[in-house]
Amino acid sequence: MPNSAKFWDKTAEKYSKSPIKNMDAYNQTMDRAKAHLSKEDCVLEVGCGTGSTALLLADSVKHITASDISGKMVEIAQSKAIDQGIKNADFVQADVFSDALVPGSFDVITAFNLLHLVEDLPAVMRRINVLLKPGGLLISKTPCVGQQTRLWSIPLYVVNKLKVLPYVGCFNFDALERMISDAGFDILEAVKFSGSAINRFVVAKKT
Repeated sequence: MPNSAKFWDKTAEKYSKSPIKNMDAYNQTMDRAKAHLSKEDCVLEVGCGTGSTALLLADSVKHITASDISGKMVEIAQSKAIDQGIKNADFVQADVFSDALVPGSFDVITAFNLLHLVEDLPAVMRRINVLLKPGGLLISKTPCVGQQTRLWSIPLYVVNKLKVLPYVGCFNFDALERMISDAGFDILEAVKFSGSAINRFVVAKKT
């Protein structure tokens, strides 16, 4: 985790200035996410990056807490919130296991482009379940590299073993949904948006 944090600290400025590659898929993701949110919701975003998505969703919820392991990413996100005058969003440097996140305190947890980057996804899913209130929702979009071809598993195995870059998991849609279900969730929605062959949008309810 510390090595990943350092990597994202170094790339934070460049990341914040990079344009979204597939704007149509991003807009579809945001529209579907907002359809499951309400003005009464207290939301946690894990892996918020430089905060653009959290700030975009802020007007659809009561409050959003956005977390990231990179302190530099969080600094940029905080600056964006100030510049945009958004008062119901705060940003914290933390991973999902941080003691700063109180169990049973969130109506919704979002995870966009994150779940493939965690080494122990089943443990992360169980922790997300713990952080949610009864009946709370997980809203996620995840690149599932294994959906495209199993050939990716070999180079990813080598890269992960050498630890020269942050970890990247290789699994397909079925494996992702199985891990979510096994952590105590009922899947309400699972879709692939147009122009996004390996990304899976999943909404799941804590059982």
